[in-house]
Amino acid sequence: MTKSKIVIGVAVVAVALGFAFKDTIQTQVYAFMHSSMHDRHGADGMGHDMQNMPGLRGANASQAETDELAVMFENFDTITREVINLPNGIRTVTRSSNEDVMAVLVSHVVGMVDRVARGDDPQVFIQSPTLDILFANGAEMKSEIEVTEEGIVVVRTSANPDVVAGLHIHAAEVSDMAERGMQAVHDAMMRRAGN
Repeated sequence: MTKSKIVIGVAVVAVALGFAFKDTIQTQVYAFMHSSMHDRHGADGMGHDMQNMPGLRGANASQAETDELAVMFENFDTITREVINLPNGIRTVTRSSNEDVMAVLVSHVVGMVDRVARGDDPQVFIQSPTLDILFANGAEMKSEIEVTEEGIVVVRTSANPDVVAGLHIHAAEVSDMAERGMQAVHDAMMRRAGN
């Protein structure tokens, strides 16, 4: 059995066990996935098989959403972000120097804001646990999205201080991924796994 099939099997079992053990299982899956991904790295430790990477898939994500993630990770070096932490939320400006990647960014952001508003978690295997609070409290957020020459501008606010803290943390996580790509995800997974 190939390692990617084992990783997918472990992830499916983790999702099936539900939220009662979510944090513990997710941490173990992250650690296992990192171990599996490490075996596919090049000599410099940075190579990735993005087309077959199971972590970009989700228990409740469409193939189009998975493909969008792959495009963004493959082209992270074209993406830049500015984040302002507001007392009640965030203002982010995200852009890409590549028009095709920019179109994917817009589609992803609009789709995820809609999912959060509906509480429809895609359960992407590599997603941060920080998103749990956002998906659980989507009705408590106000979101404004505008595409300008500056990029895609998103303002998200909430009266719930826990949601505001989640917005601040998630904005920083996304900025780290835009800066460092999959290495940011690896580092976060390993921190959660205690390594």
